[in-house]
Amino acid sequence: MTSRSFARETGESWVIELKDKETGPFARPMTGDGAHGSTAGLLNSAVAVGLQTGGDLKPRQASLLRYVLDLVFSYHNALHAPRNFRRAAKRFEELNRADIAAYFETHAREETGHDRLALKDLRALGLPAEKIVANLVPSGMKPLVEYHDQLASSDYPIGCIGYSYCFEFTAAKKGRPEVDAVVALCPPGVDASRFLRTHSGLGSEASHVDDIVHFVAGLPAPDRIEIVKATYETALKLGGGMRSDARLLDSEILTELESAAGHTINLGANYEQLASA
Repeated sequence: MTSRSFARETGESWVIELKDKETGPFARPMTGDGAHGSTAGLLNSAVAVGLQTGGDLKPRQASLLRYVLDLVFSYHNALHAPRNFRRAAKRFEELNRADIAAYFETHAREETGHDRLALKDLRALGLPAEKIVANLVPSGMKPLVEYHDQLASSDYPIGCIGYSYCFEFTAAKKGRPEVDAVVALCPPGVDASRFLRTHSGLGSEASHVDDIVHFVAGLPAPDRIEIVKATYETALKLGGGMRSDARLLDSEILTELESAAGHTINLGANYEQLASA
């Protein structure tokens, strides 16, 4: 069986399962011009289906330790993104696709320095940020880093746009409740939500999502197809990583962080309360 995604200009989207040798209009890849609504529908459905594939796993109760692991996860993604966007830009310059090269150069500039936000949040919690991120790449992040590197080093790295869209879209879905929940986990007076605020609906993510959709809609159909495929693959790996990290107990997360830090970690009374719950 083969899955095909479809979307209307209204943004409504759906997935159809086709038999391997099935013919007809739904079996043929799109060839026409793109439109904003249908492009958004295709990209958003690719994220949704990718995240859901493999079955849902009920998340464990939020804790400060889990948030710290999320920050380490986010650091590595933010660190690699500008480099890979510049690699993609260079390749598209070689291919005489100045429009796509310029897009990647702009995106690289916009994302540069975001890894430092995650480091500031880790330091705000009293952690040796640089040492931890140097010694720990969360297991859920490794396949994503490898996939982004693979896309960026390919002969035609258009899929990097799909990779970016998956993260921009999921970040834009986070709002004030998610940020407030993190602030509630932190010790009083500690601001460790810089990265989350920036990469949420409270920051510029919603406008970034719209910008990507607008740009992708103007690309030729073969480019749009590859971008949607990469969006799905990224979401699939992200969902797998989320499920993998969700299986970890807080005690296991603490062991990983202490091993990376090289010493005992104490995140204060808030952590002690959660760890004993």
